[in-house]
Amino acid sequence: METIANGLPGKIRRVTVYASSSNALAESYYDAAARLGTVLGRAGVEVIYGGGGVGLMRAMADHAMAAGAHVHGVIPHFLNTVEHGHKNLSSLEVVNDMRERKHRMLANSDAVVSLPGGSGTLEEVFEVLTLKRLGSFLGPVVFVNTNRYFDRMVDFLANSVRERFMSEMHLKMWTVVDEPETLFEAMNAASKWSSAAREYAAVRK
Repeated sequence: METIANGLPGKIRRVTVYASSSNALAESYYDAAARLGTVLGRAGVEVIYGGGGVGLMRAMADHAMAAGAHVHGVIPHFLNTVEHGHKNLSSLEVVNDMRERKHRMLANSDAVVSLPGGSGTLEEVFEVLTLKRLGSFLGPVVFVNTNRYFDRMVDFLANSVRERFMSEMHLKMWTVVDEPETLFEAMNAASKWSSAAREYAAVRK
């Protein structure tokens, strides 16, 4: 993949970030989220995320904007109170429901990055992996593995391959990094993906 001077893959201009809204985490999670925001901001990409003003979402968004990024939030109207929609974003889009939120967050995105999170974050992660398996999303998917949070999920997916629910090629759909600062290195090393992937979505004997 072609790169530009700051290490950012040449075709990456818009990055979707999934992240937790929890305010009860170990400080190391917020630190990693903040560092991710700084990395994205310094690279000059547009950042799209769930619009929350709490948890890892806020830490990432605040530091991305401080480093110069345009940060666009997408939040359902009913979550404006639960996740306290961020009031100081570059732009905030209020939508009707979660399904529309996920669609808008991924529309025209060039890459996906996931910080640790609970069921909502994991749902987003598995949806984008499914779309990539079907050749509908082609960009890099990177997990920021703070405190080895994603280890069990990656092991679970590897077991899906061993049990033949997925194939070996599907292990190439994502990359795992320990530190946010290696994000673009991981994107550059990501396996190329095309719409032809749908031909291999089903596991055959």
